[in-house]
Amino acid sequence: MFSDNVLPGNLGFQAEKWTGPQTLQFSCPPASFVASIYLQSYYRVFGRFAHHLTLSPSRPVRSRNEDLFHDSTMTFGQHLEELRACLFKAIYGLVIGCGIGLMVGGHVSRVIQKPVRDALENYYEEQTAQKVEKDLERLRDAGYTLPGDIKEIKELIVKNGLTFEEVYVNPKELLRQLHLGKPAVPAPPTVEGRQFGKADLVQIFLWKLVADDPRVHLKSFNSQESFMIWLKASFLVGALLASPWVFYQIWSFVAAGLYPRERRYVHVFLPISVVLFLAGAALAFFFVFAPVLKFLLAFNMSQEIDPEFRFNEWLSFMLMLPLGFGISFQLPLVMLFLERIGVFSVAGYLSSWRIAILAIFVIAMILTPSGDPYSMCLMAGPLVLLYFGGILLCRYLPRPQEARE
Repeated sequence: MFSDNVLPGNLGFQAEKWTGPQTLQFSCPPASFVASIYLQSYYRVFGRFAHHLTLSPSRPVRSRNEDLFHDSTMTFGQHLEELRACLFKAIYGLVIGCGIGLMVGGHVSRVIQKPVRDALENYYEEQTAQKVEKDLERLRDAGYTLPGDIKEIKELIVKNGLTFEEVYVNPKELLRQLHLGKPAVPAPPTVEGRQFGKADLVQIFLWKLVADDPRVHLKSFNSQESFMIWLKASFLVGALLASPWVFYQIWSFVAAGLYPRERRYVHVFLPISVVLFLAGAALAFFFVFAPVLKFLLAFNMSQEIDPEFRFNEWLSFMLMLPLGFGISFQLPLVMLFLERIGVFSVAGYLSSWRIAILAIFVIAMILTPSGDPYSMCLMAGPLVLLYFGGILLCRYLPRPQEARE
């Protein structure tokens, strides 16, 4: 049998006591060189294993129940029960949020209309200014004295938000109605015993505020459409109010299957992801809608086609554009994830920036529902900045301690 310190004497050599995974030192005559090589290999292979299991004082033996992740272990049935509980809690929160949304649905509907109403008011103000400019130029060419400079009159119309309605009246009939002071039965007008034509009428302009013009109001084409719009607006408010609670329940279920190290990543990046999504949606609502609608309505004016906005279609467009902006603003986190798992590197991002910009413009074209160049460029511009911001994030964000080891 082998002793703890001495190898069998008939081999003609003695080995030092095992003290760790370092290289063993043997003293032996040349005749037992083969046996020495054999025993060195034996101790290198099995000695290291024994060192990690029993002989290392710095690494005590861990029992089976002392697993670092023992407390987070769940059976399949427990996972289903956790999913059921989280789903019911999320649904309860969504129902409460929608109940609150029903109380403010009408106000939210008016807020949703504001971008398109502002665009329509600007459209009709510009249309009025162009018509007035043409009429004043026609009167000036005919020899009439103008009440002021054409440019100043246009600025006055736009500044005060005015538009007009062009009508033709019979001056004698108008005077007769004013003299009577009460409505009279209309009779076919005559001039010196004959029927008069358009040349006998006087053209007048009835001025009014653009905000009071029925053309700037959105339309519904059936009786139930307004009710459905109110429900959609209420559900939108409810989803927004309940979203923190719903996301928390989703995270509670997902976190049950993650290690503590992975949960730490989510705690860091989930708030960043939410902030980026909200920033993209806010950019679309407050800064993108106005130029996009102005660009699209310019084609109506050039072709002399009056726009007729339908509320239901506008609501779909209004929801899709901020959603596309919010999703696209997740680009830095996607870049960081791909860099951390080794798919890309910082050097690869820098060397492929031209291809990345081309891909950004293609993605922006897909995510913008209107398909116009204005919305595409307004999405692609911030995304290019976020691309280089993602490169800085990959370079300067500290790596986990495990990766450095």
